[in-house]
Amino acid sequence: MMRVDITVNGRARADDVEARLLLVHYLRDVCGLRATNVGCDTTSCGSCTVLLDGASVKSCTVLAAQASGHEVTTLEGLNRSDGLHPVQEAFRQEHGLQCGFCTPGMVMAAVGLLADNPDPSEDEVREGLEGNFCRCTGYHNIVRAVRAAASGGRA
Repeated sequence: MMRVDITVNGRARADDVEARLLLVHYLRDVCGLRATNVGCDTTSCGSCTVLLDGASVKSCTVLAAQASGHEVTTLEGLNRSDGLHPVQEAFRQEHGLQCGFCTPGMVMAAVGLLADNPDPSEDEVREGLEGNFCRCTGYHNIVRAVRAAASGGRA
């Protein structure tokens, strides 16, 4: 067992965990945050995407110990008192989801992308979301949602 000190969604935490515990399992099982999904454990699908110090990462490939001393933001951390985060609202408005399993990872990847590139082209959105798979859609509405969020809903 080892101690990790991680700020999760703005809240400082200190927990004793096994050294081999993956960040995705830390978030789900220790923190009780269920939006971060386990889809593959091999970095193939992206449904476990979170922000680590603002950068989009697949939490199934990061140990909780590696996140110690850092800040992690999950989909739950995007919650706002005045409604949905702009990316979440754009996904809703543009019908950027079907079954919803990939949606948390897609939204978090999109938030990370827009932090780095606030006005991406369609090709840049597709490249930025590469590695996040949706088995239900053709990605058109997802790309449209990210572009809508980038332009404040004017896309």
